[in-house]
Amino acid sequence: MASILRRKLEYNLDTNRGNYMTLKSLSFAIDVLSMFTNENPTWGLRDLSKEMDVNHTIIYRILKTYESKNILVQNTDSKKYELGPGLASILSTYRSKNTLSDLLLPMMEELSDKTNESVFLTWKDKLEGVTVEIAESSNNIRFAVSKGTRTPLYLGASAKAIMAFLSREEQNEVIRQGIKKMTAKSMTDSSEIIRDLEKVKDKGWSYTEGEYSDDVFGISTPIFNTRGEVLASLTIAGPIYRINNENKDRILALLIEYTQKITDLISIFDEDKYI
Repeated sequence: MASILRRKLEYNLDTNRGNYMTLKSLSFAIDVLSMFTNENPTWGLRDLSKEMDVNHTIIYRILKTYESKNILVQNTDSKKYELGPGLASILSTYRSKNTLSDLLLPMMEELSDKTNESVFLTWKDKLEGVTVEIAESSNNIRFAVSKGTRTPLYLGASAKAIMAFLSREEQNEVIRQGIKKMTAKSMTDSSEIIRDLEKVKDKGWSYTEGEYSDDVFGISTPIFNTRGEVLASLTIAGPIYRINNENKDRILALLIEYTQKITDLISIFDEDKYI
């Protein structure tokens, strides 16, 4: 009886160990696939092995498994691997079951919870910015904006984060539409606006205080499509008295992190219009 129990125990231990190794292998295989990004769409076997610091034999087996399922394809000339058509059906199913709103709003709410400020998404529509989603802060005193609100692209952090990445011709067209002063801090000189946009583009993000609404700060980052064209901006806003150098750096870091997550989601849908 004791020997039977011992064999059963050994079998269970071996099974659990095997399950653990299978899950670990699956996790690593996903890590390999995740290396194929917009920045690095192709990888050779040796380069990928070196980058991941893993024996090339292991990487080879994973790449060949993906290749057999058409998830990766190998270029016959360069011998490098790239994403293949086998992913198309998976992405199609994912897109059919979700809308951008379904996916983005929970992420924005999470960002709002982490920063204790309101978060909103502004989409470029011709020469204006349109608020398409907002996750309001739980604070009693907070910045609030309605979905559908339209903003000229020269005014406020959310708009400037978009306008800074337009061509100079498009920027001039926005300015030719006329410049309105919303607050005492609003810029009305076209040369000053252009200089400010150049600074925004150099930094990669926009920050304003009281420019669109009195006593409100806004910090915003641009969102681009897969062709590198600016589509939208993600903005965190709240009362000026709650912002200081210390939490501004923390808020910016979180904003950049979530902007990348949202950009990755938008790239799956590959749409220039908000749906």
